[in-house]
Amino acid sequence: MYKPEGVKTSPEYPVPDKMKAWVLTQPGEIKLAEKPVPVPRRGEVLTRIDAVAICATDLEVIAHGVPAMIEGGLPFNKNFTPGHEYMGTVVALGPGVDEFKIGDRVTVEIHAGCGQCKRCREGMYTSCLNYGLNFGEQNKGHRANGFTTDGGFAEYAINNVNTLIHISEDMSDEEATLVVTAGTAMYGLTELGGLVAGESVVITGPGPIGLLGVAVARALGAQPVILTGTRDNRLKIGLELGADYVVNVRKENAVQAVRRLNGDKGVDYVVECSGAPDAVNEAAQMVSRGGKICLAAFPAEPVPIDVAHLVRNNIYLYGIRGEGRSATHRAEAFMRQKRFDATKIHTHTFMLEDLPTALRYARDRVEDAIKVVVKTPSSAVQRAAAE
Repeated sequence: MYKPEGVKTSPEYPVPDKMKAWVLTQPGEIKLAEKPVPVPRRGEVLTRIDAVAICATDLEVIAHGVPAMIEGGLPFNKNFTPGHEYMGTVVALGPGVDEFKIGDRVTVEIHAGCGQCKRCREGMYTSCLNYGLNFGEQNKGHRANGFTTDGGFAEYAINNVNTLIHISEDMSDEEATLVVTAGTAMYGLTELGGLVAGESVVITGPGPIGLLGVAVARALGAQPVILTGTRDNRLKIGLELGADYVVNVRKENAVQAVRRLNGDKGVDYVVECSGAPDAVNEAAQMVSRGGKICLAAFPAEPVPIDVAHLVRNNIYLYGIRGEGRSATHRAEAFMRQKRFDATKIHTHTFMLEDLPTALRYARDRVEDAIKVVVKTPSSAVQRAAAE
């Protein structure tokens, strides 16, 4: 039985020596394997994964490798486990950990910066200057689970205490996996200034981040909140999450519609979540002079941007990576307070052994899938015992 030296465990939460985990082999291929249960170091805990959501970036990592970086290169055939949007239960404590106790339910952030570089000291740990440079040298401190270190498509994972967020007992496993998605939206609005109450906000692209961007903007008091996209069913969910207006860009010109809905003038902020090739130029036409644009998505190929328009109109352009500046904690607080119902974007649930099917649903949008969640056998047993 699992009992590493210096690691605190509990008989109430027994941990095996081996675990099931999906590992990336060739591009586009994963296999279910048996791996040793990892051991937490100083400032880390062992998390029993109860549920993990599938992100579009997971699909990119599995298919192409990027942006994951293992041992200085692409992650294929390196016994690497992807997956990063997970929640679970703390089952073992590394040396020096007293911020959490065994049995705590937590959701996780992806990034634990090195804590030493300039960006980490500024609170920008998702932009850690040591990202991908430790090449497996864990003592450097940087972790990005599912990108530079093993992630959540497994039964257990290691987490730095700085990446953990307590969750309430009445929050379901599925909802808890969505905290980091809401945190990414929160980070985008934080970088735009944070004080968006009474300000006009456009969210472009009704994917998971875009839809929860609507919810977060509404919770922060933005008005009006306008959502643009191409799928009427997702735009309807946007209305349920707090959008004042929605625009189907296949049916009308997005820029003209946004300006009309905002009193024939430009908006204060745009959060770009579509990754469409002309999204930045359209966003620049949507905002007023002095407006701000946050990029939470990007196209697959380089695209031309009308820089002259940005400069002449004093338009600010920001890019964000992940869920920085502790935005996930603020998102979880909103969800705990029931300020919005994130579960509206959760559409499908599978068990861990059915991960390939779950990935297909997410990739191909089978049955209009938006957020697909994978649960582990331990979570099912735990919930059954609780009932």
